[in-house]
Amino acid sequence: MNNAVLGDFEILIAGAQPSIIGQLFFFAALIGIFYFFLIRPQQKRMKEHRALVESLRRGDTVVTSGGIIGKITKIISDSEAQVEIADGVRVRIMKHTVSSVMSKSDSPVQSSESKS
Repeated sequence: MNNAVLGDFEILIAGAQPSIIGQLFFFAALIGIFYFFLIRPQQKRMKEHRALVESLRRGDTVVTSGGIIGKITKIISDSEAQVEIADGVRVRIMKHTVSSVMSKSDSPVQSSESKS
């Protein structure tokens, strides 16, 4: 009699096994979420940055990823540019390090929190 009760108890504990279709649906949904929230936006940002780098011209005021602000004086090659960061100070940069292009009327924004 104990064996019959224990056998029924084991069946209740085991419960229903998840189906393979349910597991496949879960993984497909997980892959879809990763694609739409991580991969796709990153590809869009890369495409926008590539367009920004290709549109760099002489005279553009740029901000590099290192925070250096300067004016492009010469395009050396497809991957390099010469930037003037101060009067008479010119540096060569890799074009892919440009993070943004400021219009000619823009000036660097200074924080209002700085107190002298």
